[in-house]
Amino acid sequence: MTGDWRMDRIGTALRGGNPTVLRRLESGFAVIGDVQFLPGYSVLLVDEPDVQRLSDLPKAKRLSFLSDMDRLGEAVERACRRLDPAFRRVNLEILGNTDPFLHAHVWPRFEWEPADLVGAPVWLYPRDRWNDEQFRLGPQHDVLRDAISSELDQLRGAQGPT
Repeated sequence: MTGDWRMDRIGTALRGGNPTVLRRLESGFAVIGDVQFLPGYSVLLVDEPDVQRLSDLPKAKRLSFLSDMDRLGEAVERACRRLDPAFRRVNLEILGNTDPFLHAHVWPRFEWEPADLVGAPVWLYPRDRWNDEQFRLGPQHDVLRDAISSELDQLRGAQGPT
């Protein structure tokens, strides 16, 4: 995956040009992460590029974003549990320290993680995990993408239209 879509993740998602988009949700886009050292890592992007923090949204849209974060988290949990018996849990985070737009991280966690990291925040993983080509999103993640997308679709049906 190359190109400038990384420089405008939300704009390219709105225009249909962001290759990481899994599904359009009510308040934004469910996308699979650029790196997959924890397989299933996903992000919820708000659909308004100028929104920097949750409190920038009107209350109804804020609640919609949090609901979509919950939906994506559950979809990742279901998909990862089905694909990897060592799945433990999902961590949800809204940080905003690097990218200047509202987004939520969905991190699956696994029993096979190194003992010194399994109970620590993902951000303590060594930098090489974040940049190593073997963990870069690619065609080898198509099964995972399909599983998360399918779970998002099932959850939409269970919760009613969005």
